[in-house]
Amino acid sequence: MKILHIDENHPLLIKQLEALGFQNDEDYEAIKSEIEEKIDRYDGVIIRSRFKIDKTFIDKATNLKFIGRVGAGLESIDIEYAQKKGIQLFSAPEGNRNAVGEHALGMLLSLFNKLNTADQQVRKGAWNREENRGIELDLKTVGIIGYGNMGRAFARKLRGFDVEVICYDIKEDVENSDATQVDLEELFEKTDVLSLHTPWTPLTDKMVNASFIDNFKKPFWLINTARGRSVVTKDLVNALESGKILGAGLDVLEYEKSSFENLFTSENEMPEPLKKLLQFDNVILSPHIAGWTIESKEKLAQTIVDKIKAQFC
Repeated sequence: MKILHIDENHPLLIKQLEALGFQNDEDYEAIKSEIEEKIDRYDGVIIRSRFKIDKTFIDKATNLKFIGRVGAGLESIDIEYAQKKGIQLFSAPEGNRNAVGEHALGMLLSLFNKLNTADQQVRKGAWNREENRGIELDLKTVGIIGYGNMGRAFARKLRGFDVEVICYDIKEDVENSDATQVDLEELFEKTDVLSLHTPWTPLTDKMVNASFIDNFKKPFWLINTARGRSVVTKDLVNALESGKILGAGLDVLEYEKSSFENLFTSENEMPEPLKKLLQFDNVILSPHIAGWTIESKEKLAQTIVDKIKAQFC
């Protein structure tokens, strides 16, 4: 079987696939239309996020048996059409779930202890102890939306704290010893910290908007290591200004390109809501790196190898 690698990944991916008898070709520079001209020669494609695999691409991939995405989600692939064509789809949320859990916890503790502002002040010679007095996580209620690989990993990281962890998921009976599953009404009632761990779907698109935020019974902190388009930036800014949201840790932004490799979806100047968001000291930002560790790079690749091996060897 021949596999085309469209994005660079950990070397073990190609090395182990070769050992299993697969032929591996690499093309990290060609544009989508150029890849489409030759994709009919391949049985498999390995991609990260360079471009969307849509109906046009799939129609040209007449011999394709599988698509492996070295990442957690599959939203860059036309899942329904690929499955209709009998193409197996592999993703690797198991590979970076621990990294995401640690990153979410790190953002939360940094916000609570004002580490970003304190660091900048000390670097400028200021020693403002009272201004940077933090709060403790203990005795808070952490609400998690999306209790799959990522949500469970974050809940596991909270074991060492005296907190109540609750979760909401569209699937039933997902709770375990780390979190109690609740309905949205209870989530809105109890939550002090809200952490998003959902894939992008039509249901989660613009999910955190003004109406959603207003449903919470008390001010809360927001952590988003999931998908940027789940949060309406304008409404988040308004909630930060009003104090309904006490602070936010954002690894993803509404304005990211779908490839996740660049910030803006167009070459236009920075959107006004983002300009305002950048002015808040109680907001921590990172460039979609929650699952982007040295260890997760290897684990993501290994997960894809293992799934291909289980299906085709």
